[in-house]
Amino acid sequence: MTADSTADAPEVLVLRQNIHGIPPSEYVEALRERLPDRDVGYAATPDEERELLPHARVVAGFSIDEDDLERAENLELFACSFAGVDHLPLDAFRERGVAVTNASGVHGPNVGEYALGAILTFTREFLESRRRQRRREWRSHRTHELAGATVAVVGMGPIGESVVQRLGGFDVDTVGVRYTPEKGGPTDEVYGYDDIAEAVADAAYVVLACPLTDATEHLIDGAVFETMPTDAVLVNAARGGVVHTGDLVDALRSNSIRGAALDVTDPEPLPEDHELWTFENVLITPHNAGHTPNYFQRLADIVTEAVDTAEQRGEWTELPNQVV
Repeated sequence: MTADSTADAPEVLVLRQNIHGIPPSEYVEALRERLPDRDVGYAATPDEERELLPHARVVAGFSIDEDDLERAENLELFACSFAGVDHLPLDAFRERGVAVTNASGVHGPNVGEYALGAILTFTREFLESRRRQRRREWRSHRTHELAGATVAVVGMGPIGESVVQRLGGFDVDTVGVRYTPEKGGPTDEVYGYDDIAEAVADAAYVVLACPLTDATEHLIDGAVFETMPTDAVLVNAARGGVVHTGDLVDALRSNSIRGAALDVTDPEPLPEDHELWTFENVLITPHNAGHTPNYFQRLADIVTEAVDTAEQRGEWTELPNQVV
């Protein structure tokens, strides 16, 4: 939209963005439904962004640079569409007293479903069933049972908690791994990253749902694969760098683990000639676990809750999902 005057400029401005092929107009409409008393607009072009930014109190988008931040003289909240905010000029936001929220939790339901789907795929050996279907071969094969198994979930943020929640009806024992184990969690046991080997020692499935940090880079390496049971399956819905790829290939090649479901890889995209493509006991998905048709609906919920909280408190502090 184009503002004809300052009076027409929206109070809440959505910047250009494209997530999972969903048009940003859905984000705008979701915000309008939730904030009926506020003018919500969309900057469809760079010119419109430059024109509307100075008047917006709330801006929602992927990023905003320091030059744009300088122009946004009335800005009180930047609602980032990503869970990670390291790409933003956070110090500049702090200096200007602008609050920043992230999208943490938006992917919880869908990544939780991905992890559960991967676990069930390997439990019931659907990959083998698919191979026999392609050969038009009606011949039964062995499968496994999830009930009574131990599932280790690395990362106890919203995604890790979502995985554990979805495992609740499957009669499994759960082990959580997190940076601060003293915080506890929804699992039967909780370990720190330093005790990762002990945490996965009895796990039939190891689900990675943690951020990539200095503490988690190559957290899953040869030593961990040697500790995992030989019938264990790795599910990586975190970041490729959490796993040492060379050690993963070695573990698969030597049958140290039963298989892996990889939504992320290192490198990514995975080169066409990479050995990981060749393993029949590896399920590879193209960083697709985070896809959800409800992305903008959940983002709109976060923004709305932040705006409502600020209105009730009279200040832009202690907001849900606030990182600055």
